Amino acid sequence: MKILIIGTGYVGTTTGLIFCEMGHQVTGLDLDDRKIQALQRGELYFFEPGLEDLLIKHVQSQRISFTSNTEMAIKSHDVIFICVGTPQDLDGSADLLYVKNVAEAIGQYMNSYKVIVTKSTVPVGTAELVTNWIKRQQPVPIPFDVVSNPEFLREGSALQDALRPDRIIIGTESEKARTIIKELYQNFQCPIVETNLKASEMIKYAANSFLAMKISYINELARLCDKLGINVNDVSTGIGLDHRIGPHFLQAGMGYGGSCFPKDVSALLQTARQHDSPLSILEKVVEVNKDQSVYFIEKMNRAIEGGVKHKTIAVLGLAFKANTDDTRESPSLQLIEHLLQAQAVIRTHDPVVNMASKLPQFSTIPETVSDSDAVIICTDWDDYKTLDWAALKPLMKQPIVFDGRNMLNRAEMETLGFFYHGIANY
Repeated sequence: MKILIIGTGYVGTTTGLIFCEMGHQVTGLDLDDRKIQALQRGELYFFEPGLEDLLIKHVQSQRISFTSNTEMAIKSHDVIFICVGTPQDLDGSADLLYVKNVAEAIGQYMNSYKVIVTKSTVPVGTAELVTNWIKRQQPVPIPFDVVSNPEFLREGSALQDALRPDRIIIGTESEKARTIIKELYQNFQCPIVETNLKASEMIKYAANSFLAMKISYINELARLCDKLGINVNDVSTGIGLDHRIGPHFLQAGMGYGGSCFPKDVSALLQTARQHDSPLSILEKVVEVNKDQSVYFIEKMNRAIEGGVKHKTIAVLGLAFKANTDDTRESPSLQLIEHLLQAQAVIRTHDPVVNMASKLPQFSTIPETVSDSDAVIICTDWDDYKTLDWAALKPLMKQPIVFDGRNMLNRAEMETLGFFYHGIANY
C-alpha cells in the first residue's frame, strides 16, 4: 500500500518507518526543506534511539522517500496520515492551525477517493472539523473518509512502541475506510479497538491524562512519606504489584514533562470546561505537578546551610526524561528557573541536549560538578546512574547530592561520604 505521511516530525517519521518495516511504500511530506534534505540523506534531525538506523535502511532500499511538493504528494496517494503538531494554545486548548492547513491542502488537491487518517493528538470533534475543512476547499465534490488513529509513542522508546504496540485504535464511521486501515495493520500482533471518531479522539487524551495522574499521585504521596520517614519506593513496589494498578508511572521524581502529558492534560481540561463538565481530579494533577519543583527547592534550602542563594548548583540532565533530546516542559528547566530566581549559580550537563547558548553547560560531568555546593540529578540517564561518585567527590565544595529521580542507592552514597537527599528514598 502507498502511504503519505504529512509531517515528518517525531510521530510522522516513526510512523512512516514502521509502515516501511511492514512492507508498505511511504512518502514523507513536509514544508521544511531542511528537514526533507536531512531525511533524504538518512540523517535524523532529532534524537530517538534506533530510529536513524531504520531511516538509513529504508532510504537505501527506496521504500521511503521525502518531498515538499504538496500537490504531487496528495494526488499520488490514497491513504494520507496527518502527523503535524498540535501545540498548546494560550487558553490551554490544542492549536489546530497545522491540521487545518493540511486538511485544506488535501481538499484543494485531491483527485480521487482518499482515506484521511488523523495521527496527531487532537480534541474530540476534530474529525468533523477536518471533514468540513476538506469539503470547503474541494473544487468539485470527491468522496473521502476520515479516520482517527491516535499514536501512543513514548519518546526514548518510540521504535519499540511502534513495532509492538499495546493496542491500535481505529475510529471511523465508514466501513470502507475501516477495512482499508485494518488491512494496513494486519501484521501487528495486538488488540485492535474499533470505535467511532469521537471515542477514538477521547481515548488518547484519557490515556495520557490517566498516566499523568499516576505520576502526580505518587509524587504527592512521596511528600507525605518524606515526613513520615517511609521509603516511597517500597510503597510504589507494594501497590504496583496489584495487577489492577500496575507498576508503571509510579516512580516518584521531578514530575512529568515533555511534549505530550502537559499539553494533552491541558487540552482535555479545556474541553471539559467548554462543556461545563470540570475534571476536578485532573485539575489537582496539574497543580501537584507544578508544585513538585517548588517542593524540591524547599528540600534543598533545608539541606544546604544558608539555602541555595549564591550557591553553585550542578544540574545533571536537561531533557524531560532519558533517551530523548526533548526539553519541552522539562522539570529540569523548571527547577533551574526557580534556582536562578533564588540567585543560585547554575552549571549544567546533558549527554544529548545542547543548550549552551542559554545555560552554562559543560561537556563532561567532572567539569560540571567542579566547585559545586550540590549536585542535582534531574534526568534519569544511565550515564548518571553509573558514575564514579568517589572520583567526583573531591571536585565538589560540599558532597551534597539531590537525587530527583531516586536513581542512586542511599546507603552506598552515604558510605562514600555524601549527604544524600532523594525523594522519600530512605
